[in-house]
This record gives sequence, C-alpha cells and structure tokens, in this order.
Amino acid sequence: MSTKPVTGTEKRLTDRQDNWWIEPLFTVLSLGIFGLYAMWVAWNRQHYEFGPYISPFYSIPIPGVHARDLDWLAISPAFLVLWIPLGFRATCYYYRKAYYRAFFWDPPACAVPELRKSYGGERAFPFVLNNLHRYFWYLSIPVMIFLWYEAIKAFFFSDGFGIGVGSLIMLANVILLSYYTFSCHAWRHIAGGCLNCMSKHKTRYNLWQRITRINESHGFWAVISMFSVWFTDVYIRLCSMGTITDFRFF
Repeated sequence: MSTKPVTGTEKRLTDRQDNWWIEPLFTVLSLGIFGLYAMWVAWNRQHYEFGPYISPFYSIPIPGVHARDLDWLAISPAFLVLWIPLGFRATCYYYRKAYYRAFFWDPPACAVPELRKSYGGERAFPFVLNNLHRYFWYLSIPVMIFLWYEAIKAFFFSDGFGIGVGSLIMLANVILLSYYTFSCHAWRHIAGGCLNCMSKHKTRYNLWQRITRINESHGFWAVISMFSVWFTDVYIRLCSMGTITDFRFF
C-alpha cells in the first residue's frame, strides 16, 4: 500500500479506500468539546452539587475541605482538582497517540502521510513534559480515593441510607475511572516492569498479569471514563437546577 501522494486525474494523500478519517475526527470532536466543557464547568462555580452528590470536577482531594468552603478563592475550586487528571490524561500513552494523530496529523492514521518533515520525538517543550506521566499517576491516586469517598457518601441522604439514580451514576463513574487509572502503563511497570526474574516474585507477577489484562483495553477505559465524568457532572447539574428529578429506589 502506497503512503505517498499520487498524481493524475486525482491527487490524494493515501491509497486507503476505507473511512480512516472517522477516528481522528471523533477524537477532535470528543476531546475538544470535553475540554471546552471542563473549562466552562470550572469557571461557572454553580450547580456542582445536589444533596449528597458532588460533581467529580469539584471533588477536592484535601481531607475535611469541601468546594463550597473555598468560594472565597479568586479562582474556582475546580482548578485545585482539574490540573491532576488533566495532566494525567494529557501525558497518557493512549491520549498522546490520539491527539498526535487527530490534532497534529502526526500521522492521522496508518499508511497516511504526516505533515511534518522531521521527527524530533518528545525532547522539546512542551512534549518533553509527557515524561512526567508516572508522577501524574502518583498524584491521581489521592484523587481516586476522594472520588470513591464521594461515591460512597452519595448513598447517604439527609434521611439516612438510600439509593438514587445519582448514587448509581457516581458509583459507575468511579469504577470506570478506577479501571482507567489502574490499567495505566505506569502502574503496570511498577507492578512488574522492573523485575529481572518474575519467578522470584510470584505475588508481583500475578499482579502484573492482572494489570496487563485490563491494560490491553486501556484506550477503551480512557474514552469511556471521560464520557462518564461528563455524564455524571451533567446529571448532578441538571438535578441542582431543578431540570430533572433524582429518582430514589430506596
């Protein structure tokens, strides 16, 4: 299959006949719209909680501190949270492949030429910051702990324990985020990537095997968890605004 432009009655970038452009287009739209939505949510500073529910954008990873306690800040409390998952996702191996192809055309798909004429790797700013990925993973663990705390708290209403649609949505969201976080290549490397002899470390080898299984679907967890964060915030926001009613099963 040729990867060079051809000349004739029609000039095209590639000989591929399939709809290869759908994936990069989906990436541009989903990441672009989600990024704009996240910024809007952060600046809005309203309707981010309803009853025991709180938006994952405003789950502050500081013990005893609630977002409403920080209304006096010049910046939105959401920015105390957002920089960690943003850094984690921006440096993620899956997202790097996704936005390199979609936004930088580098390359947009297999057997489709890229725009740049030389390859410089990730040695220059800002792409050299991608090497901080494992450190963002470390910072993501406290965030995950607080998200689990908020998800459990979502089952306790003012009149006691209960199960609402929002409770289940928050629980599903934190489960999906956990799959994304713990299918990460950095976590897999910590578990067993630095071992020279697996047979001497059976516990870590078993852990490495389990991580590897979900790591194979890391891209799926990356996308689906992004949409779950989005959906969770929208649901809580609509409940807070009185647009929809949160149904209680129990």
